[in-house]
Amino acid sequence: MTKVVGVMALASGLVIATPAFEVEARGAPDSFADLAEKLSPSVVNISTTQKVQATANRDMPMPNVPPGSPFEDFFKDFFEDRAQQGPRKVQSLGSGFIIDSDGIVITNNHVIEEADEIVVILSDGTELDAELVGRDPKTDLAVLQVESDSPLPAVKLGDSDAIRVGDWVMAIGNPFGLGGTVTAGIVSARNRDINSGPYDDFIQTDASINRGNSGGPLFNMDGDVVGVNTAIISPSGGSIGIGFSIPTSIAKGVISQLREFGETRRGWLGVRIQAVTPDIAESMEMSEPSGALVAGVDEDGPAKKAGIEMGDVIVKFDGKDVPKMRDLPRIVAETGIGNAVDVELFRDGKRQTVSVEIERLDEGDQVAMQDTSREEEDESKKSLGLTLSSVTDDEIQRFGLEEDAEGVVVVEIDFDSDAAEKVRPGDIIVEVGQQAVFSPEDVVKRVNELTKDSDKPVLLLLNRGGEMTFRSVRPKTS
Repeated sequence: MTKVVGVMALASGLVIATPAFEVEARGAPDSFADLAEKLSPSVVNISTTQKVQATANRDMPMPNVPPGSPFEDFFKDFFEDRAQQGPRKVQSLGSGFIIDSDGIVITNNHVIEEADEIVVILSDGTELDAELVGRDPKTDLAVLQVESDSPLPAVKLGDSDAIRVGDWVMAIGNPFGLGGTVTAGIVSARNRDINSGPYDDFIQTDASINRGNSGGPLFNMDGDVVGVNTAIISPSGGSIGIGFSIPTSIAKGVISQLREFGETRRGWLGVRIQAVTPDIAESMEMSEPSGALVAGVDEDGPAKKAGIEMGDVIVKFDGKDVPKMRDLPRIVAETGIGNAVDVELFRDGKRQTVSVEIERLDEGDQVAMQDTSREEEDESKKSLGLTLSSVTDDEIQRFGLEEDAEGVVVVEIDFDSDAAEKVRPGDIIVEVGQQAVFSPEDVVKRVNELTKDSDKPVLLLLNRGGEMTFRSVRPKTS
């Protein structure tokens, strides 16, 4: 137990001791040797071979060299080899780990993607041909199957939700093709979004992860896998202490589906969403900026059938809170196909619940949720700093609008207004404060109604190039 006494210095020079508080501080492990010795046999190297078509460089002629020169045969062989078109093999290395003694191996999708041959190399040097069971590019996971005459040493997938920032973790992998390498560090952060896919929720660690570690396991101190090492941030290509692992909370479901079906089967809600900014939350009279704002509803999707509308804010899905917009796609994707779930919405200043029957996401041509969180918007004539127009032939031609567009066109913007940072000329205001508008007068009237007794921001629904998006704009103060 460590006792910490706070000290506060005043401007006068007087020092006052603040009340003490106690922190339960556990020391670092004496050694990772026992854990490494136990777990290393379950970690494997992944060797892949890909056949690529070589192309001749016919634009580079063979240099002129004197007959009989010692370089004559060298250049002749070199350029004749380059002129021969044909397949050649490219090899790469990665890491993986065994989760089933029957030969189920986990690695990253990018390690085996487009490989013609996959070989799993055990810690004792044994090489086993691997068959691809299934892969998921969206989470960068892949499942392989190998055959062995004897049971293989397997590790357990643990509970990544139980780890905390500051906990010790250990990584084992094959960096730079060196073979089994053990590194240790702590969990630096959780729930990291590195914009690699729609379901980002990475564990960040400072345990050294380098090229070749991809697909290897991240262990907790109980020897359970809590993450699959996947990515690093590094200007040099080497470890600078910022590595990312896919948490097992995501990996377990994906691995289970890949083993059972050879593919993922994700839930689909059928909405486009955007972030709820502080301004949007204020304009909608929400107590805090949380949830996912529905910016579009698929006409044939489950959300439409359940009565979810554009402008609703989804705050809870199937009993799970939605703190941020980016949490919703993952929650929906993990929901069972055909399940009827309750969705809690914020609409018209109050919460209500609808029931939605989840359908299957078509992975081929759409995503479960599409982030449209751009930080722009527009508003009315004098109070919002906008010059507006009805949708006329002139405006259609000027801004390239659709002929059947409905709403109010933003023509000019006062650059001293809040709207200057959020609205573009050519945007079409479709709704103000979740009420449809059809003329500049409608916009002005609705803005005045909403700002009569307050200076809170006004929520606009815009048609920007055929895509609907919400923006929140404060009235001008002068």
